[in-house]
Amino acid sequence: MALARQSDDFRRVVITGDKMQVVVMTIQPGEEIGAETHEGHDQVLLFVDGEGEAVLDGVTSTVSAGDLSFVHAGVHHNFINTGSEPLRIVTAYAPPEHEPDTVHADKAEADAAEHDH
Repeated sequence: MALARQSDDFRRVVITGDKMQVVVMTIQPGEEIGAETHEGHDQVLLFVDGEGEAVLDGVTSTVSAGDLSFVHAGVHHNFINTGSEPLRIVTAYAPPEHEPDTVHADKAEADAAEHDH
């Protein structure tokens, strides 16, 4: 949990193994991860701080510190910060989704990096 609280980066890859990857994310108030689908990756998210909404295949539910969300491969999803504080998340992808040691300071930087690949 400390790793998530120490980072204000939108995305920071913490560790990458052969089969799994751990990433910490910070979503600022009013911002979102952005609607996406991972065709070949399962994803689990642990919400460390803040509050928001999880949208999985069009179904919206609230999330807050201590909640866990599982996103199966192929499920269209988004996570939105609806609170007044940063929404801090520890997330794991299996298999890895991002290049090892990736850091994106904000969503614009993350979107630009996705566009470049």
